[in-house]
Amino acid sequence: MVVIVDYGMGNLRSVQKAVSAVGGNVTISNKPEEIVNADKLIIPGVGAFGDGMKNIRAYHIEEAIFQFVKTGRLLLGICLGMQMLFEDGDENPGVKGLSILKGSVKMFDPVLFKQKKLKIPHIGWNSVKQIKRSFIFDDIPDDSYFYFVHSYYPKPIDDVSIGITEYGIDFTSVVQKDNIIATQFHPEKSQKMGLKLLSNFINYRG
Repeated sequence: MVVIVDYGMGNLRSVQKAVSAVGGNVTISNKPEEIVNADKLIIPGVGAFGDGMKNIRAYHIEEAIFQFVKTGRLLLGICLGMQMLFEDGDENPGVKGLSILKGSVKMFDPVLFKQKKLKIPHIGWNSVKQIKRSFIFDDIPDDSYFYFVHSYYPKPIDDVSIGITEYGIDFTSVVQKDNIIATQFHPEKSQKMGLKLLSNFINYRG
């Protein structure tokens, strides 16, 4: 069973529909016992870093996520769900993230982007350069396009970046550390390549 974490934010039904479309047995839950016992876990997200972490703690599911990670089973973070895996972020200074990954979530520099005539947020299709091999990229060509909607991006401390994207700067768009995988883009909105990535995630048996 693939469990999508419900912390009151995010496009849960879209992710559920996409996972189902590639053959996943999927449910949406905020019950700690279901989160811990999931075969695979997805933390989706749309919204603010601070609100997301507030809800995760209000729903008492933070510890369940930690316990799941310790099992070694696969976790996928999507967009805000990726950002909250890190320690903190520019969007809500002082709010502690899950700290499963080391690093911070930074805002695109508005001065630099104005000079480059680029808009914030970064909305639309953009390519992902695969800088490390991973099963998550199986049968996905390098520089494939995915759908982004964000004003902030993760800046890892550890060497966990496996995909990067250029928008004003080169930023980390895919990370992998042990059983943790996360994408800044929305695979559920990314048509064929996004569905392939989700298929790689749910079908991986390593």
